Amino acid sequence: MASITIRNLDEGVKRSLRVRAAENGRSMEEEARAILRRGVSDPAPPQDLGRAIHARFAALGGVELEVPERGPARTPPDFR
Repeated sequence: MASITIRNLDEGVKRSLRVRAAENGRSMEEEARAILRRGVSDPAPPQDLGRAIHARFAALGGVELEVPERGPARTPPDFR
């Protein structure tokens, strides 16, 4: 297996990694490996905007909107 060294890591990032590792019952090294694995794995296929919005708010139940009656189109303005 390969190994890497990460230099100049902010102290806050290191602290957060240590806390996250402890919360997950792993060493900092194993936590970093898990984060890297997740970060470089194949991303989910992109969704179109409509499906993304629907998925985001599906748990809220949705909304039924009243569609107003359509009348005849108005006469366009005459710019002569």
